[in-house]
Amino acid sequence: MKYWWKALGVLIILYILLVGMLTPLKTGILEASPANLHTGQEATLTVKGYNSNFTLEKEKLRAWLKMDSTRAIAATRIDVVDDREVKLTFPIPAYLPVDQPVKDFTLLIDSPADGASVLPGGLVVTQDSIDTTKGDLLWVNADISQLHEKQAFTFPYRNILYETIRNTYYHVPMWMAMFIILTAGVVFSIRFLWKANPDDDRKAMALTNVGLFLGILGIVTGAIWAKYTWGKFWSWDVKQNMTAIALLIYGAYFVLRGSFEDPEKKARISAVFNIFAYASLVPLLYIIPKLTDSLHPGAGGNIAFGSQDLDNTMKLVFRPAIIGWTLIGLWIAEIILRTARLRERLLED
Repeated sequence: MKYWWKALGVLIILYILLVGMLTPLKTGILEASPANLHTGQEATLTVKGYNSNFTLEKEKLRAWLKMDSTRAIAATRIDVVDDREVKLTFPIPAYLPVDQPVKDFTLLIDSPADGASVLPGGLVVTQDSIDTTKGDLLWVNADISQLHEKQAFTFPYRNILYETIRNTYYHVPMWMAMFIILTAGVVFSIRFLWKANPDDDRKAMALTNVGLFLGILGIVTGAIWAKYTWGKFWSWDVKQNMTAIALLIYGAYFVLRGSFEDPEKKARISAVFNIFAYASLVPLLYIIPKLTDSLHPGAGGNIAFGSQDLDNTMKLVFRPAIIGWTLIGLWIAEIILRTARLRERLLED
């Protein structure tokens, strides 16, 4: 089958659209209030769940306020309001076994129906006076064990990201497909400078065209994602700024091509500029953002693609998405190439 790779690209895109959009997220904790607690009180928290089923096996619900990897407080009372809301009561000791006036706590809820849900660092406990000796005496540690795991194919629930985590299958693979296609484009530019074959220039032009298009799609999907996670479409973050500069450089490639009438001169200068544009990608998109503070994962010390971003279920969609967007990009490049060849033949005739 001559065009099997085109059919594969279409099937993969359909797969990521269906599976990526229809697979539910795991149960999570949207919020817990009040978020600020004090020592020496019996605190009652109102907790909002996400995709939760608190009424199912509600008598088996368990909850903890986790201070660190070894110490936690168990809820003494759990009142289920409905599937999405539960009230938890915790006895906060008069002193904490730490020498900090303010301490972050993680809320953990375990349910046989939903599995374990976590609100990391979502609560703050303030102690008016510090006495670690009294804190050690008053602290009653609760054991966290035999947590349940929901047996279903679901994507991870991440606070702040929520449903926008699905953009991982579009924004990131588009950028990776862009790099693959722009790499192929610069290879043909180098090949043209070596062999002076006009068809190599046409291939470089077609691939670079598609690479720029994927880059624009990447920056648009990134801006939409930023609106929901950072609060603005454009925050003038270093990653956003450097990406815009990189795309403008590649946009200049096509302006340059249109500035020359002589085909040979156009192809030769365009090939040299394409090499320069490609060489600017690494410092602009990777080196400079890592040297400064950035909101973007993978830049400014903000780690990307760890277990908090991409689990095994997401990889089943994410990895094929890279292949799918690359194949679709190559298909579009082939159409542009064939159109360029036909235009050249018409001009010759």
